Amino acid sequence: MDFIRKQLLEFDIAPALARYLSIFIMFLIIVIICITANLITKKVVIRIITYIVTNNKLQWDNMLLERKVFHKLSHIIPAIIIYHSSSTFPTYQFLIKKSAIAYLIIVGLMVINSLLNAINDIYQSFEISKGKPIKGYIQVVKIIVITLGVILVIANMMGESPLILLSGIGALSAVLLLVFKDSLLGLVAGIQLAANDMVRVGDWIQMPKYGADGDILDISLNTVKVQNWDKTITMIPSYALISDSFINWRGMQNSGGRRIKRSLFIDINCISFCTEAMVENFKNIHYLSEYIINREREIVEYNTRNGINRGNPVNGRSLTNIGVFRAYIYNYLQNHPRINQDMSLMVRPLSPSEYGLPIEIYAFVNDVRWEVYETVQADIFDHLFAVAPEFGLRLFQNPSGNDLKTIVDETKRNRMVRERDH
Repeated sequence: MDFIRKQLLEFDIAPALARYLSIFIMFLIIVIICITANLITKKVVIRIITYIVTNNKLQWDNMLLERKVFHKLSHIIPAIIIYHSSSTFPTYQFLIKKSAIAYLIIVGLMVINSLLNAINDIYQSFEISKGKPIKGYIQVVKIIVITLGVILVIANMMGESPLILLSGIGALSAVLLLVFKDSLLGLVAGIQLAANDMVRVGDWIQMPKYGADGDILDISLNTVKVQNWDKTITMIPSYALISDSFINWRGMQNSGGRRIKRSLFIDINCISFCTEAMVENFKNIHYLSEYIINREREIVEYNTRNGINRGNPVNGRSLTNIGVFRAYIYNYLQNHPRINQDMSLMVRPLSPSEYGLPIEIYAFVNDVRWEVYETVQADIFDHLFAVAPEFGLRLFQNPSGNDLKTIVDETKRNRMVRERDH
């Protein structure tokens, strides 16, 4: 700068003006050097790095490129140039150095933040990330790094040691605990969730308290993001998964079977013993012919062996339409291609109620996909609703308005017939 000032004085410029002009010229030179260095770094060095990264077989370095780690590193060069050129301006040297150091710390924080994001992206490319996510831990590291960075910037601008500011944090611990309460609870919850393998990304969970019913998209330090089946998003606090109850359907999805547990309600008034005509008709049903023949033989042997008088159907053993219907349902499900035969399969009567006799079907579909499961379940019950009358059975339902109207009309007709006959 002294050389520039001497050159300006040779043109008979006043010393004060020469001094300011020399400062301005040096400032322009430094700005040009910084811009040039930044352009060279971005246009040449970054392009070379990008070419190398995109043309090798490794995948993890692409994450560094996507998170712009190298681009943010390029901002360090101008800060270094400004720091070393601060001696050119003795009056402002102290302020320039402090500002350059603060800028370097901020750039360093940006680089570390991008690097941590890239590390999380790299980890998520592995299958283990679904069961052991590290996003919460990454966020904790970010909080610590940013806190330390802010302390370093403040200490640098004040010209004090960072240890002095760090020593004061102990007195603010209560305030910090209050400010970072959710983060601390989320950190503890994240450790417990990961250690006990309670949830993973991709799990289907139900948590009615928070209106959540869908797949987990993301597990972070403070929240668990759930996409519901109606495509809405529910955010659940991480610690709520520890303190409250929820349902995780992962076990069902991994088992290879999805449960059907639904009942048919039979009108109790239509349950009866089977007549000979009914038995002969049942023998023509594909899933019942062998069962009817075997049961008839067992019943005849039992009644003969015990000398039971079959003149009254109450005596001894005999077939009932509800029992034959249960056997039909069981054989039908055993031969159904969509029912998992390696899992529990039951057709059982439950306790009668005011709605009739419930016949519960307990089975597992061999496909856990929701749409397939619902289709199979619907097909099974459509069939059973249609075949129930073939067994002399009526399905129960509360009377509708049309039923009541039919009763009233029938009553009126009967009364008119009686009046006419009289």
